[in-house]
Amino acid sequence: MNSVQTHVFRLMPGSDLKQSIQNYVNDHDIKAGWMVTCVGSLTQYHLRFANQTISHSDSGHFEIVSLTGTLSSNGSHLHISVSDSTGKTIGGHLLDNCKVYTTAEIVIQSTSSLLFNRVHDGSTPWQELKVEASKD
Repeated sequence: MNSVQTHVFRLMPGSDLKQSIQNYVNDHDIKAGWMVTCVGSLTQYHLRFANQTISHSDSGHFEIVSLTGTLSSNGSHLHISVSDSTGKTIGGHLLDNCKVYTTAEIVIQSTSSLLFNRVHDGSTPWQELKVEASKD
């Protein structure tokens, strides 16, 4: 059966956004999931921009205006956009050390009919998504 489960949870102030999401995914043994939405705020962001090897961070007060990606206990891949108090928006690959300010309200969906893995397939230097049918 190809059923979809919906997971909803809130992160509290001071939580690490990426680590907390991955911990939830691991704790609930999600093998093929995707981010539906996240609304909230950060006091610190830490991202990697496209085709860059170094990371960028800043502290202050930032609204989470977008969070998207694939999730799996085998490895997740998330991108985030945040805006500052002037509306300037910045985005990139979500890294550890993005600290929740007031809240992060998260909705994830998952299916048990698929399995997401991250593998080096030779097309890029990074581990890329490999989608398989679940054996369960």
